Amino acid sequence: MDFTHRSHRNHRGHPHSREFAQHRSRDSHHFGHEWGRERGERGGGRRRVFDSGDLRLVLLKLIADQPRHGYDLIRAIEEASGGSYVPSPGVIYPALSMLQDLGHIGEVASEGARKAFAVTETGKADLAVNADKVESQMARLAAIATMRERTDGGPVRRAMENLKLALRGRLGGSESDQAIVHDIAAILDEAAQRIERL
Repeated sequence: MDFTHRSHRNHRGHPHSREFAQHRSRDSHHFGHEWGRERGERGGGRRRVFDSGDLRLVLLKLIADQPRHGYDLIRAIEEASGGSYVPSPGVIYPALSMLQDLGHIGEVASEGARKAFAVTETGKADLAVNADKVESQMARLAAIATMRERTDGGPVRRAMENLKLALRGRLGGSESDQAIVHDIAAILDEAAQRIERL
């Protein structure tokens, strides 16, 4: 497979970031408002699902399955996680840049203005070396999807929201009694243990 010569890139002016921005306003309702979704570069403060190395392996696996561009990869991860995790462009495009710099992927011509990425032989070799880790990370996405299916819209989700509101109301003050804090922690620990024994 022939790869086109990649142009000079930087993270402010990534050649694909402008293309993605055209779609972002149209699809903004998909990003950052669902339970468990990644908000890293957009101020939500949620812990990311993957560290940078694991994310690169996931992206490499998805690109090895078929050539994809950045927007496709975001949607593929969203679908694999059952809608629970949507990585931001600010996470995806630096990871793609790193994969290109490592020689694991290259740009190929595709329909429309977008340029897709395809895996190189070096990338295939990296996937083979890290096959167990790749399988583990893809299984992690599947597990997130299963959890979403079990809890989304159901009584567990309602109970979690009630707990969040109760904690916010009881501990939201600047002078929370430490004895109450410890009592609440004990209640939560007991609840966790009872759930584990189910």
